[in-house]
Amino acid sequence: MCGINGIFFYKSGKEVDARELERARDTLAHRGPDGAGLYVSKNKKLGFGHRRLSIIDLSEAGKQPMTNERGSVWITFNGEIYNFKELKAELENKGHIFRSLTDTEVIVHGYEEFGFDFVKRLNGMFAFAIWDETKKILFAARDHMGIKPFYYAMQNGVFYFGSELKAILEFRDFKKELDEAGVSHYLTFSTSPAPGTLFRNIYKLPPASVLAIKQGGEPEISEYWNPVCPEDKTIGENEAARRVRELLEASIHLQMVSDVPFGCFLSGGIDSSTNASLMSRALGKPVETFSVGAKHFSKYNEFDYSRVMAKQLGANSHEILIDESHLFEFMEKFGKIADDPNGDQVCIPLYWLSKLTRDSGVKMVQIGEGSDEIFFGYDTYIKAFKLYNRLWRFLERLPAAGKQILCSTGETFLKHPKFEFYKEYLRRLAENEEPYWGNAVAWSTYQKEKLLTAEFKEKHGSNSYGIIERLHNEMKKRDSNSDFLRRLLFVELKHRLPELLLTRADKMTMANSIEGRVPFLDRRLVEFAFQIPSGLKIKNGIPKYILKKAVHGVIPENIIWRKKQGFAAPLSEWLRPDSPTVSKLVSIIENSGLRERNIINYDYVRWIINSHQRNGVNQNFRIWNLVTLSLWYDAWF
Repeated sequence: MCGINGIFFYKSGKEVDARELERARDTLAHRGPDGAGLYVSKNKKLGFGHRRLSIIDLSEAGKQPMTNERGSVWITFNGEIYNFKELKAELENKGHIFRSLTDTEVIVHGYEEFGFDFVKRLNGMFAFAIWDETKKILFAARDHMGIKPFYYAMQNGVFYFGSELKAILEFRDFKKELDEAGVSHYLTFSTSPAPGTLFRNIYKLPPASVLAIKQGGEPEISEYWNPVCPEDKTIGENEAARRVRELLEASIHLQMVSDVPFGCFLSGGIDSSTNASLMSRALGKPVETFSVGAKHFSKYNEFDYSRVMAKQLGANSHEILIDESHLFEFMEKFGKIADDPNGDQVCIPLYWLSKLTRDSGVKMVQIGEGSDEIFFGYDTYIKAFKLYNRLWRFLERLPAAGKQILCSTGETFLKHPKFEFYKEYLRRLAENEEPYWGNAVAWSTYQKEKLLTAEFKEKHGSNSYGIIERLHNEMKKRDSNSDFLRRLLFVELKHRLPELLLTRADKMTMANSIEGRVPFLDRRLVEFAFQIPSGLKIKNGIPKYILKKAVHGVIPENIIWRKKQGFAAPLSEWLRPDSPTVSKLVSIIENSGLRERNIINYDYVRWIINSHQRNGVNQNFRIWNLVTLSLWYDAWF
């Protein structure tokens, strides 16, 4: 795991300034405190930077940027390739000579042998750029699920890229501008949907995508993989459980490859407990586990379960309790850490859990992201399915006039703030929109109509539905017979998972110089999960049913079958109506420089805060969304 950056004057007469490239590279020092490297091409039109967090082959042979024997192919690479030994053996049989034990060198020789298509054979998490000195072409790729980030920008014939935005913004010739439409999307999703960011002309390379740009040409982006596989209705329950278990065991074992101390996050839920148990079995010795809880609010702690699991495994367990002092310290750091901001509250405990891990001497952990998405683990999925199955699929057949009457009726009679959720669904019905937008909508379109100023709405509108509509349409095109739950899964895997969950994991772990690996998102496991009938994922109202069956005998039954608690910050408690913390957060929102942009209607913000403090409506999700946006803006503008 590392930090990468680069610059390519593909249509510019300028040349690389090595000192400026180095300065931009070192904005990523937290991602790679173990070493640094630089490469400038012979014609001085391209430069690569690299900050190293050494995990595999700790010797100088693993230093990057790395090249082949002839110096004709160069790479700067971030991530881990789990099947690199298998690929290396194949390449050696074809005559390639290796000078290191790293996975990085496998990509160099793989590109030499197979070209761009080699990326399809990689099993891992990665973001990298390759410079072909002979062909004068830059080739970049991002992993299948979007675990590792790749940001890029284009201005005035110059192509910039980096693991984080700050490595692009550091270049003096890059003009920094706010993308106001991106702000609107952030208010909806608490993140910037790919390919956009909150900066104009800076983009994310989407998951499972490659980018190629020649000297004098234009960038071309293509998708090399998609998770959609036909549903296999012939798979029985026992067969599905067996295959899930096999694939998960293989993934966890494969992702343990490391030359440094490693462990896993342990909440006491089914995902992290399975990680810890299977890792412990493969190691044959105690595993290092890390858990976080909330001081004073025991309902947010899962220590009763994580301690049982740790004791059963004989694990070396580490714990941290966080309180409001941790919240305020985190907010001081947030703006600079999250140059591509993330409004998920889980960032708070995740940051401190990652710090605990690094302070304990561990550089790599396995985490449980992705399991809830591929196996339908959230109660909100069940609620969305019930709403669709029992009501929506009938209401959507109504004529337009009937839908409008329902919407108007809701507007008339549902006055209390707690009913805004229902009014948003009636609006979606009337506008012929899909009902499901993802599991993390902060501000609905109905609310944004009041949250955004008239001037802003005139320029950009208030609706972010286009992001969701594109995904639903893509899924229908790939699988015309897809049911509601399969479309829901596709939206989550292509939007919320990479843009919110995996981004928060990368930002918070790398801010503390540790590597987070995600065994539930092994490509083979994701493909098989798409083939499993929805009825085996949610059975008799039980979420994650097939995973629960698959890990029978691996972890205790009371952990398998207990109700999901969720990994969260006690923000509802910290923002209780009588808490002084509310006033501090409101001050951040109201005194932010963002106010001068005339994007947000602060009278409506005050109404929302009053409903939180006086009417008992929990608005912490929306308040935190505005806090993170304000902190980010004030850090960068």
